[in-house]
Amino acid sequence: MQYKNEKTLRLIKEFGKQVKKKREQLNKSQRILAYEYDLDSGNLSRIETGLIDPKLTMLWRISEALDIPLSQLMKSLENNLGSDFHIAEQ
Repeated sequence: MQYKNEKTLRLIKEFGKQVKKKREQLNKSQRILAYEYDLDSGNLSRIETGLIDPKLTMLWRISEALDIPLSQLMKSLENNLGSDFHIAEQ
């Protein structure tokens, strides 16, 4: 695993929490969501637990599966991380 600093790890873990929360709001299991949107269920699980750092294309596919714009997912992430994280322009 590539070295990641504390701030990066916090970002990855919080993103995973956001994905899990939104998926649960849709009342879908990881397996079902992965199947419906041609995602790898193992990767989805690792993303939700903050074990891997997803690529941009995976972020987009996840946002499509959750039926929210990627920008909205990122803004929600930014809001939960606090003032020391800026993903979108102020």
